[in-house]
Amino acid sequence: MFPHARRKRLLAITAIASAAALTAACGGGDANPSPAPGDGGDTAGAIAGDLTIMTWRTDLLEDGTLDGYAAEFKKLYPDVNIEFQGFTNYEGEITTLMSTEDYGDVLAIPGAPLTPDKFADYFEPLGTIEEIEATYRFVRDKAYDGQAYGIPVVGNTQGFVYNKEVWAAAGNTDYATTSADFVAALQNIKDNTTAIPLYTNYFADWPITAWEAYRGSISNDPNYVNSLLETDAPWAEGTDHNVIDTLIWDIVSAGLIEEDPTTTDWESSKGMIARGEIGTMPLGSWAISQMQDAAEAEGLSRDVIGYMPFPAQVDGVFHASVGGDYNLGISVYSDAKEAAWAWIQWFMNDSGFADAQGGISPLKDGGFPDNLADFDAAGVELVEQLPAEPGNEGKLEAIDSSAEIGLGQATYRKRIIDAARGQSGETLQAIFDDLNSRWATARAEVMGG
Repeated sequence: MFPHARRKRLLAITAIASAAALTAACGGGDANPSPAPGDGGDTAGAIAGDLTIMTWRTDLLEDGTLDGYAAEFKKLYPDVNIEFQGFTNYEGEITTLMSTEDYGDVLAIPGAPLTPDKFADYFEPLGTIEEIEATYRFVRDKAYDGQAYGIPVVGNTQGFVYNKEVWAAAGNTDYATTSADFVAALQNIKDNTTAIPLYTNYFADWPITAWEAYRGSISNDPNYVNSLLETDAPWAEGTDHNVIDTLIWDIVSAGLIEEDPTTTDWESSKGMIARGEIGTMPLGSWAISQMQDAAEAEGLSRDVIGYMPFPAQVDGVFHASVGGDYNLGISVYSDAKEAAWAWIQWFMNDSGFADAQGGISPLKDGGFPDNLADFDAAGVELVEQLPAEPGNEGKLEAIDSSAEIGLGQATYRKRIIDAARGQSGETLQAIFDDLNSRWATARAEVMGG
């Protein structure tokens, strides 16, 4: 049966590195760490400046939540003034601003096309990986050459947000353990309810990238991402990428998504899944609380929203990828680096943001949220990808860029969706052959063979 109660057993995390104690010095540049949040005293009072903080959370900006955090921070650091700037298309707009020297003081480090070897051009190092890892999880995603450039605001695992009542009304009583079973369950929703079985959020682009986050969970391989440097065929049969993208094709070609994906609306989708107009959405665990909030706003129980793992098992066990969400970093051009570092530490340690968002704490000694009770009850084990070997940092991104595929972008999976719904005439195998060919050519260029 779908789980509703939390077991006492903690979720297992594979391959989270241990590290030495956090030192008092911040690596490189002019940034020096503030005292630990809450220390107060003369040192805290000496920290001053005007901070511009760039955020993708426009919802929390509009409802006053971020201003509330700023007010609490100012009680500790009264001489720091904070201004937030929100961006609905965060990645695109921030990347454009980063072509100038004016992109705020504290900001979330964007993904592609920014590659790890360029971090130091835009962001202040916060310390060595070992120093920062002594306190925080998931920092290696935004690290390079031994230096950490960001700390994630929250940790996420990966699965599917779903409406429990819709799935039950469709006659689905267990989590699917294979792709075929998952497609069959979605077909049951189509046949037995009025809900859209799976909502792609195609128009917004960024929700499509959620599918990439399942890599490593299907095979339970913490080295899966690194293995992409060693293969000419990431889409060969049986690979995680093949399984993910074949599932997308099968769902779309069976007509189990919205009628016209080009008209989807992200904000509206929250209320739709809460009301049972949508059955399922592929999203990171960060989205659970947002859908539960939408249910509450509709006068419904938050418990109507559940979270299920990707339909694959290894040795009878579900696995789910885990890692950091957006990482906060400090602009190399900031005139208030001490204040910026004080904000980052306070936000991670004392703000309660991770708990409020139902996410995994970025603190190594932090716990797991109640939002993952479904995963816990289903015995889902979490797997974190290992960092690139020294000397290989940035090479995956270089291959991806040269191949013009965009693993972390929406374009190539939108190509699959469009083909599956009959817009292009391409077959899935033809797409896989093209992707593999381009990957092999780019890999030879980057890896030298």
